[in-house]
Amino acid sequence: MKVIDGHCDVLLKMYENPAIDFFDPHVNVLDVSYAKMVQGGVKLQFFAIYLPERITQPQFDHYLEYINIFYQKLMRDPRMRQVKKRADLEAALTGNQTGAMLTLEGADALQGNPLYLRTLYHLGVRMIGTTWNYANWAADGVLEPRQGGFTRRGKTFIKDCNDLGMLLDASHLSEAAFWDLAAASAKPFVATHSNARAVCGHPRNLNDGQIRELIRRDGRIGVTFVPWFVQQGGLASMDGVLKHVEHICSLGGSGQLVLGSDFDGIDQWIPGLEHAGKIPLLTEALLRRFPEELVRGFMYRNWFTFLHRHLPVH
Repeated sequence: MKVIDGHCDVLLKMYENPAIDFFDPHVNVLDVSYAKMVQGGVKLQFFAIYLPERITQPQFDHYLEYINIFYQKLMRDPRMRQVKKRADLEAALTGNQTGAMLTLEGADALQGNPLYLRTLYHLGVRMIGTTWNYANWAADGVLEPRQGGFTRRGKTFIKDCNDLGMLLDASHLSEAAFWDLAAASAKPFVATHSNARAVCGHPRNLNDGQIRELIRRDGRIGVTFVPWFVQQGGLASMDGVLKHVEHICSLGGSGQLVLGSDFDGIDQWIPGLEHAGKIPLLTEALLRRFPEELVRGFMYRNWFTFLHRHLPVH
């Protein structure tokens, strides 16, 4: 079955270790490689620009370095197709190429500069998560002690993204910032890699009210494979992932539920979900509990319909 995965940190690993070859079939330091994507049926992968915490003063050039890696080391191969517009999405899902979409996790270095935002858009970035876990100029992250929302400049940034067609990702936002985004955004938004807090009480997971808002807005929530987001204590299993799926569906979210693995951003893995090539094992587990039509939605169609509606035509 086809798969769309809404979050991975391959670019971080390639930034830290330039010798990594995404296309080496024997590469074992990547959870997501070309061979593993093919093995797992992943037809579109979102690739996040995420700067490591050791970079305490992020600069716009850091984003450009990641984008350069993306173009030089991933898109150099004709088997890959960058997804920037609707036709790219259709081609990736139906043709022989494998799709790749650039996203940004943490808008610290944008500093509210509209020119920086538009430059990222022109370079192919199509989604931005405003914060990582802590605060920046725009908003508070989920682990920021004051638990504030969006700043005045941050709310202007939301409007700028809406006007430009840049999609917005609520994963990592504080709860107050989530609701500020919900109030300020004229367009639906997503949480690319967040589970249900009712099932696992980690602060990075969403409460039922937040999940219902994403459902009401016809946004998307990406069930993630981070063990400590799946089950408290981190002793997670495939069955634990299914509990999050079942809970989101119980709230009416079967049409908004998608995948957001967070592969290559984790150093512990759920047995049976150690890399992208193992995703068919999740598909099989889901098919034992849900109708095939719903499972196709979870694995790719729900992401496809959202992106088809919101990516630019030209």
